[in-house]
Amino acid sequence: MQVFDRIISDRGSRYAVSGGAAGSRAEVAGLLADLRSVKRFAKATHHSWAVLLEDGIVKDDDGEAGAGQLIAQMLERAGLRGHVVIVTRWYGGKHLGGDRFRHVADAVRHYLRETGLG
Repeated sequence: MQVFDRIISDRGSRYAVSGGAAGSRAEVAGLLADLRSVKRFAKATHHSWAVLLEDGIVKDDDGEAGAGQLIAQMLERAGLRGHVVIVTRWYGGKHLGGDRFRHVADAVRHYLRETGLG
């Protein structure tokens, strides 16, 4: 799994993005468990993610309404299948409104660019 930590900061909220190859829901669960086994990531407020599998899109907002769908749309546009992308947020105490979607999109773009997958 590749992790890019502390890539975005806004009004106290901090973002990271990570991901790796995942050809099944079980592999996604394993990658999420690995990420949450790191103390810093275990304390995060949200781990929103999506993956395009053979049987369709699998996603989870983890309380960040709409984030999983946004990640899935970006993966579809990039043609990236069998690879989960996870956007992690540590809530900073202030609501970000629509800016949170911009940050999720920026995090996914960062991941795709840095990994060369996009």
